[in-house]
Amino acid sequence: MRPILKLLSCPLVILTLGLFVLVINGITLWLASAIAVDFFHVGFHVDGFLAGFLGALVVSIVSVILTAVLGEEKR
Repeated sequence: MRPILKLLSCPLVILTLGLFVLVINGITLWLASAIAVDFFHVGFHVDGFLAGFLGALVVSIVSVILTAVLGEEKR
């Protein structure tokens, strides 16, 4: 779902210099929560879009920090 959303929103991503990717990540986190709770009865719940957006922001920041600290493996 995420690659399709990124492809369809490519002009917005370019216009906002990549910040719209956070919105896409928030939507996919919110959607993953809905699927996890409704179909798999897992205790993973995101309470609305704003919580999903903030969660995506935290995940992005942690990912950047871990990539900077651990470094990427060169192939």
